[in-house]
Amino acid sequence: MQTYRTHTCGELRKEDIGKKVKLAGWIQRKRNLGNLCFVDLRDHYGITQCVFDSSSDLFAKIEAIRPESVIGIDGEVVLRESINKNMPTGDIEIKVTGLVLHSAAEVLPFQIAVEDDAPEEIRLKYRFLDLRKERIHKNILLRSAVIQRSRELMREQGFVEYQTPILTASSPEGARDFLVPSRLNPGKFYALPQAPQQFKQLLMVSGFDKYFQIAPCFRDEDPRADRSPGEFYQMDMEMSFATQDDVFAVIEHTLGTIFNEFANGKTVDQAPFVRIPFREAMAKYGSDKPDLRNPLVWQDATAFFGDSGFGVYDALAKEGKVIKAMTVKGIAEKPRSFFDKLDAFAKEEGAGGVAYVAFAPAGAKGIAKLLSEAKLNELKAAFGAAEGDAVVFVAGKGMKFDKFSGRLRNKVGGELGLIDANSFKMCWIVDFPFYEENEETGKVEFSHNPFSMPQGGMDALLNKNPLDILAYQYDFVCNGVELLSGAVRNHQPEIMYKAFEIAGYDNSVVDNKFGGMINAFKFGAPPHAGSAYGMDRLVMLLLDEEIIRDVIAFPLNGKAQDLLMQAPNSPTEEQLKELHIKLDLGDK
Repeated sequence: MQTYRTHTCGELRKEDIGKKVKLAGWIQRKRNLGNLCFVDLRDHYGITQCVFDSSSDLFAKIEAIRPESVIGIDGEVVLRESINKNMPTGDIEIKVTGLVLHSAAEVLPFQIAVEDDAPEEIRLKYRFLDLRKERIHKNILLRSAVIQRSRELMREQGFVEYQTPILTASSPEGARDFLVPSRLNPGKFYALPQAPQQFKQLLMVSGFDKYFQIAPCFRDEDPRADRSPGEFYQMDMEMSFATQDDVFAVIEHTLGTIFNEFANGKTVDQAPFVRIPFREAMAKYGSDKPDLRNPLVWQDATAFFGDSGFGVYDALAKEGKVIKAMTVKGIAEKPRSFFDKLDAFAKEEGAGGVAYVAFAPAGAKGIAKLLSEAKLNELKAAFGAAEGDAVVFVAGKGMKFDKFSGRLRNKVGGELGLIDANSFKMCWIVDFPFYEENEETGKVEFSHNPFSMPQGGMDALLNKNPLDILAYQYDFVCNGVELLSGAVRNHQPEIMYKAFEIAGYDNSVVDNKFGGMINAFKFGAPPHAGSAYGMDRLVMLLLDEEIIRDVIAFPLNGKAQDLLMQAPNSPTEEQLKELHIKLDLGDK
């Protein structure tokens, strides 16, 4: 016997007309027409319209009940007079014969039935109400579906799900740890894992072969629109006896399937996805996470200058600066103010400015007056420009310059509407530098993950310039968003010791900081590789949401606070005493 309901609020259809039913849910909205009161009753599954007749003693009762109160109704399914084709239950309504108030709602702090401009702080304080909103509710449901599909796809490929510890030791993953004091070990602390990196590699050493986990990760980072402070989830995987190509095959099947199934009408790149070496990505796109929906690319124009006639860039080319050119179709007749804004943007970024040649029908503009006719023709041929196009130039050197060129590319593509909002464009970024030079100290440092296998192994470490060594490390990028990072792991102790030595660390540092893993490798470790993609970012991208908090059920705010549960909060003196901790907060 159904105490509260015989059907859900999204279930009834025209075939159910004449049935006696019970429904339960929240009052989405009420419309009192004098002789009739219409109530949209909502539950997790949908909305059903319920009708109260003024001749019934239930009419006054429903009038007194506020929206978002929880009620139960008895009634008969009847044909709806005004069919609503926009809702699944739009052919029917319930003629109410019984009403129970399960829980009365107070006056709401913001609207639920419609989107309003409630401040985010209020929304997060009353997150349980915010989650009732259709958009946010659907976001969380899609997140669940994506996680479930990820699990299914990994299992289909022979992976087994394992759980790794939450209380562990500090590990350098590039962010601050969250520390947890140990009551039983006074003065010592656990760290919440920034990633299950070492444990999943240890599982490979333990002979488990194919691991995956929807893993909670904890990093004390400043928030961004696409990064939640505190915690996030990633689909973590590792596999033994695997190459980079083996990992790519698994991920292309997994993420490729997810994008195809959840793209909601958008076009999707199909695997195998294009592979772009890191240095090529920085040169052409000014980013190691390029948005390939933007058709603009940079080309090396250094050789064009030197004796071009444009003295500023000729001098820069002779000084060893890199000059990049970007051909933009169809903008030659843009007003000068368009190009002046680009120049101002470059100067604000500390990049020195922008030069251009615009091949307008009435005559070339920009620095064209400084170039000969032959040089202008050379420019067209070298950079694929035609009448009506413009070629934009920037000059500089180093990583900061490359990144600036990427921001300028994005700005031009965005302002001109060149980015296709209805597509997902994917690529792999490969061949990351193993080391980089610290611009301030000149010292050689690890570029990314110190546990990656250097391409060429020990031979490369012994015989190549460290700055020329590449790593078997890779990122998966979609629409300018880095979704995944991974690497072929360095499983040989002697290579790991040498890699750290080049970066200025002796063997004792490796033994002390990574003793568990390096010790395991000394007892027979298989070649292994893996990756992890961010579940929050993936869902955010699929839903085209701008703020990552809108795809997380109970997120922290921009100050890393849980306004609903009022965390973090102050411990009691008794708690501190048990943990052997005294607070020294200094002057406030």
